[in-house]
Amino acid sequence: MRTADIRQRFLDHFAALGHTVVPSAPLPTPDPTLLFVNAGMVPFKPYFTGEAAPPWQRATSVQKCVRTLDIEEVGRTTRHGSFFQMNGNFSFGDYFKEEAIAFAWDLSTKARADGGYGLDPEKIWVTVHHSDTESRGIWRTVAGLPDERIVARGDEDNFWSMGVPGPCGPCSELYYDRGPALGREGGPAVDEDRYMEFWNLVFMQYERGDGPGKSGYPILGELPRRNIDTGMGLERMATLLQGKDNLYEIDETRPVLDRAAELAGVRYGADAESDVRLRVVADHVRTALMLLADGTAPGNEGRGYVLRRILRRSVRSMRQLGFHDPALPELLPVARDCMAPSYPEVVEAYARISDQAYGEEDAFRTTLRQGTTVLDTAVAKVKEEGGRALPGAQAFLLHDTYGFPIDLTLEMAAEQGVEVDRDGFASLMNAQRERARADARARKSGGVADTSALRTVLDAHGPTDWRAWSALTTESRVLALLGAEGPVPVARTGDLVTVVLDRTPFYAESGGQDSDAGLLSGASVEAEVVDVQRPLPGLVVHQVRITAGELAVDDTVHAAVDPEWRLGARQAHSGTHVLHAALREVLGPTALQSGSYNRPGHLRLDFPWRGALSPAVRSEVEEVANRALRRDLPVGVRWMTLPEAKDQGALALFDETYGEKVRVVEIGGAWSRELCGGTHVEHASQIGTVALTAESSVGAGMRRLEAAVGVEGFGYLARERDLVARIAEQLNAPRAELPERIAGLLDRLKAADRENARLKQRAVTARAAELAGAAADVDGVQVVTATAEGGADEARALATAVRDRLPAGRPGAVGIGTEAGVVVVALNRAARDTGLNAASLVKRLLGGRGGGSPELAQGGGLPADRVAATLAELPRAVGAR
Repeated sequence: MRTADIRQRFLDHFAALGHTVVPSAPLPTPDPTLLFVNAGMVPFKPYFTGEAAPPWQRATSVQKCVRTLDIEEVGRTTRHGSFFQMNGNFSFGDYFKEEAIAFAWDLSTKARADGGYGLDPEKIWVTVHHSDTESRGIWRTVAGLPDERIVARGDEDNFWSMGVPGPCGPCSELYYDRGPALGREGGPAVDEDRYMEFWNLVFMQYERGDGPGKSGYPILGELPRRNIDTGMGLERMATLLQGKDNLYEIDETRPVLDRAAELAGVRYGADAESDVRLRVVADHVRTALMLLADGTAPGNEGRGYVLRRILRRSVRSMRQLGFHDPALPELLPVARDCMAPSYPEVVEAYARISDQAYGEEDAFRTTLRQGTTVLDTAVAKVKEEGGRALPGAQAFLLHDTYGFPIDLTLEMAAEQGVEVDRDGFASLMNAQRERARADARARKSGGVADTSALRTVLDAHGPTDWRAWSALTTESRVLALLGAEGPVPVARTGDLVTVVLDRTPFYAESGGQDSDAGLLSGASVEAEVVDVQRPLPGLVVHQVRITAGELAVDDTVHAAVDPEWRLGARQAHSGTHVLHAALREVLGPTALQSGSYNRPGHLRLDFPWRGALSPAVRSEVEEVANRALRRDLPVGVRWMTLPEAKDQGALALFDETYGEKVRVVEIGGAWSRELCGGTHVEHASQIGTVALTAESSVGAGMRRLEAAVGVEGFGYLARERDLVARIAEQLNAPRAELPERIAGLLDRLKAADRENARLKQRAVTARAAELAGAAADVDGVQVVTATAEGGADEARALATAVRDRLPAGRPGAVGIGTEAGVVVVALNRAARDTGLNAASLVKRLLGGRGGGSPELAQGGGLPADRVAATLAELPRAVGAR
């Protein structure tokens, strides 16, 4: 049974039971907590939470979903894909458990000839929540299931909530026994590969309170309206009904996999690693197709970055399989044909989809070509010098400048007999760590999901002996090792673990200062420190990556901060204080820092201010800051009570809880006096320089200054100097005259633009009159079609100009197209009075795309060679009104 048929049977089944068929929502979701719809119930969430009244009592849908949190595991497991479809039926205060169970059982077991899926009822197992005796009884009555095939499970498996206060309730899951060849006997509690889950029935009947985890919250009582939310994995049902081992082999993915294997000259099933890559390709090409179809475009942030990564992973996997030619033109059409029976829009929008996908592959192939040239040159140099490893700085250059993945660098270097200094690469990557920290809470807990384990360590050993203010190295004992799930006895090469030491020289991220970087080394281990946090008062934890050997509890290690990193951090933090003081000196005391972030070489500072700072003010602030450096103001630290600090004018910049004594950092005495726990230079001159690099808005009434300090600051100034020198050379002008010269050039350009606009308008007016005079009569409507150079703006200008020159009392319709694939339709009032609608006409011409007002509408995405033929359809569309 084809997947499209499975999908349609589900919708037909529930439509016959009084459910409204709701089309799938687009993958990009307005939910601010999500990038994409990741579950079938997401579009219905406002109705379940009470934020909106449901327009139906019963609904059913097949929702497109994307999940990419575990994208690295795609292809390695055979049950999860990044794109999937969730069949769902929903009840909003209508039916409840008995009907939901009966509906699911009927569809699952009903003969195929009668519209069901025809599953063998003797192979179906179900799970229920251990407290849900009602559901157990219904399964016995409705399905006749014996007790041994009704498995009771706990909160982790069979109790649902959204993770926040709101609706919750028990759930019941349906599993299908795929036979002893796929695992052990005993039901889903024993083996979920043999017993595949295919449907989950959620019974929303309670309201939960606040609390952590799956069960650490109170049940506040029954909901006034009980709801049903079910989800059947369409790909999983297709796996069962098509007799396949996994979702990569069903009819919507296997053709892509087979084409990829054919292109690469490999056979699926012959090699485990090649199989993983083929499954990645099959999954990712389909996912990219659906994301592009729903309007997501490749980019560097958010949804666009997810799509870009998926596309590039598919191209990269084909390369690893040995196929180096453009892959997407061969694979994407196959995915389109697989998905078209269920989603005809992938055919209608394929010109746009393919243009974006192929362009992204071309860009990535250019990246690969450029990076390969740089890599080959660097490898040749290493060999010439008798070396064996590519420097980490070179690997980082490939990654940062050319977008060259580190795994590609490792592979290609290995092919040429050269290793890569991964430690050096990782050290340089630390400068970009903040981009990789997707979850602030996890970061603050040192990567440990449950801080109770850290509380146990703190209670047993007391506070960390923290020496970041006085030392760069310590001899330390390992008190605890923790992974994401809790304590571990030992960590080995490649592991990323949280380490608690009895003493440490590492600065933990706080007060706007990034954490230190450095190494832990011992008799049998080397580890890179990638993050340092204070998840609990008094406790410092280190997130480390084991680069060689093993690390165990009670080991003694040498903890060493990277001295260059620390120097850069001290310069940046002291530079922040200096810039803050300079800002207040120039703008006044209301320019009080409201937030900051500093890391080696760079700082940013937020402050309340209305309006952008003028260039003169920015220059003055920079001058005052650097004057403090030239005066070599002393930097001192004093401890005092909070009242004493306030009496002396010390600034407490953040709403923090302070102890009996507070640490006050002074630069030039009273000139800069702030409560601060960060690391600092001894004299202001050690900052080197403060070079403002940016000033911007970060919200209503809030501005942000960014600056480079130390060596990075001097580098920024040198680049600015060189830029000015090049411009002066190109304009053949002294540097002092550049502002006047550039202003004169801009004035002449503006004058030329105005003249061009005037000439274009004259040409549009003349052509509009000509076209209006040649209008064709179509059933009493004056119809004009023509093409225009340029894009949508030019098409709209010509369309409205022609419309306005048609006789006012006679209906008129104008269609203008461009080589860019844009079509604009404009109607006059008389045409509107006949019932014509510009938006409807555009949609008819473009197969449902486009939109606008009844008087003026537009759409795009047409191939250039289809514009004329599309415009030729306008008279027919007007005549069919």
